[in-house]
Amino acid sequence: MIRTAGVLVLALSVVACAPREATETRPTASALPLVTPGFPPTPARARSRLATLEVAWGENWRTYERAKFGKGWSDETDAPGGRNGCDTRDDVLHRDLDDVRLGDRNPCVVLSGVLRDPYTGKELPYSYRKASQIQTDHVVALGAAWRAGAWAWTPERRLSYANDLDVLLATDKRTNYDKSGKTPDKWRPPRTAYWCEYGRRWTGIKAKYRLTVSPPEKKAVEELLATCR
Repeated sequence: MIRTAGVLVLALSVVACAPREATETRPTASALPLVTPGFPPTPARARSRLATLEVAWGENWRTYERAKFGKGWSDETDAPGGRNGCDTRDDVLHRDLDDVRLGDRNPCVVLSGVLRDPYTGKELPYSYRKASQIQTDHVVALGAAWRAGAWAWTPERRLSYANDLDVLLATDKRTNYDKSGKTPDKWRPPRTAYWCEYGRRWTGIKAKYRLTVSPPEKKAVEELLATCR
């Protein structure tokens, strides 16, 4: 009787532990949305939102520092992809690459895949153990966001922006360097077929974070959206 009871108690303790183990398992990138539903906005909605944005020239551009948006990537934000246990860059690769192979021990890590670069149309292979031609681009660059109003944000909001998957795209490294912190009146994707979506993304980001647009920038985005069919 005592031995039987001991087995029963042990069995119950195993059952009791099971839910605890389940709750402690960290979610992976595939378990949570990697984009806000409805983003980027449709062309019609983007045009409507663009019309509501405050038009103003950039401010405080001399005070911009990358470190004011946080040190590197962070999962500790409430932006899309935040708090899912995966590095922000891995989230972007997982979402934007095709033929993705994930790690067995750590399914957050992208081991390989292929990027069809939206800016150029190039097909870029990715391998975890090799130097990559792929970078993670802030569509509205951190410096551009700073000039458009992020200078007045809290550090927490800037950290959230820097890691918001709606703001980020996997792109060709050289093209990303060329783009740098430029707004659409100074830079557009070389691949004209992407102009419509670029305008939609740009407007969606500016509207989401209530950032201003300069007069030339607004005109350029209107031209991008005019290419939508």
